[in-house]
Amino acid sequence: MTAEATPKMRVDWVDFAKGICIVLVVLMHSTLGVEKAMGEAGALNTFIHWAQPFRMPDFFLISGLFLARRIDTPWRDYLDKKVIHFLYFYLLWMTLQLLFKGPGIYAERGLNGLASEYALAFIEPFGTLWFIYLLPIFFVTTRLLRPLPPVLVFVAAALLEMFRPHTGWIVIDEFAARYVYFFAGYWLSAQAFRFAAGMDRLSTPALVSALLIWGYVHTLAYMHDLVAGPGYGIVAGFIGVGAVISAGVLLSRFRAGEVLRYLGENSIVVYLAFFLFMATTRTLALKFAPGLGPDVISITTTLAGVIGPVVLFWLTRKTALSFLFRRPAWARLKPPQKLETPAKVWHSAGHDQQFEVSSVRSQGR
Repeated sequence: MTAEATPKMRVDWVDFAKGICIVLVVLMHSTLGVEKAMGEAGALNTFIHWAQPFRMPDFFLISGLFLARRIDTPWRDYLDKKVIHFLYFYLLWMTLQLLFKGPGIYAERGLNGLASEYALAFIEPFGTLWFIYLLPIFFVTTRLLRPLPPVLVFVAAALLEMFRPHTGWIVIDEFAARYVYFFAGYWLSAQAFRFAAGMDRLSTPALVSALLIWGYVHTLAYMHDLVAGPGYGIVAGFIGVGAVISAGVLLSRFRAGEVLRYLGENSIVVYLAFFLFMATTRTLALKFAPGLGPDVISITTTLAGVIGPVVLFWLTRKTALSFLFRRPAWARLKPPQKLETPAKVWHSAGHDQQFEVSSVRSQGR
């Protein structure tokens, strides 16, 4: 199917997997922020470190999952969708975040410090937006490495992850740590879909049992500090990605998980704006209800960070503020192509899936 003929269907397990990851990302930032502000750690601290080996690897692998069908498009179109698209949202939301943090930076370092912070954000990802900053680099790198044998690229990326540098520069360090998962999503996308289809053939009790076994083994490895070791870290990452995919397949069988699927479908919306709602809620909770403790406040700020961006998206999507989440025509290398059908279209993070609201959903079978 082509976009011109029929709107592309979404894949439910992909959206569920992204939904799991975006909630885990917001929970991590919420928990660490609350604990830093309160000077004490809660029980959630253990959980967010337990999820660390697979939280971002799954996000990056899924971001590369649909690249194969677009990697050979003309460079102008490729740069528009895979570079300019993310740079627009990075620059916009980096500026908004800096405006939010600006008074504190100005009070501490003055106008020169504020200007330096803004200038540095062009070469060093600002705040929570490093994922958006890194994606265009991954897309261009993968396109440039296309002539090389993919197995060679994968091995090199795996070695880079296993023996990653620690320079202190986010772009260098995170590229080394994450590119192997993005490239695997691109190169092994067919295997990922076959794996999901295999999981979908299992009965619900069998799939739940498999996830429980993985959780038990992963917990043992975490308790013995194995997941961070060279070699095992990347194994834990890919096995954890498989677990998240399996969980996505499982959740796609139940309508009760529709909210999580919607969050995954709009994960870029949540990722861009969660900081504003998370930080505001944290400030208010610590001022008016510090006795709730770090865990309750962390969960509260997580809910605000997840729900707030979606509400903002719905409030602004048909107003002059729609540019917050939809790239305007002036920020494109060419005008957006129009579908022949009057279908309502949504956009997702990491790839350019499109779907008609009334269409039948693909279950990954």
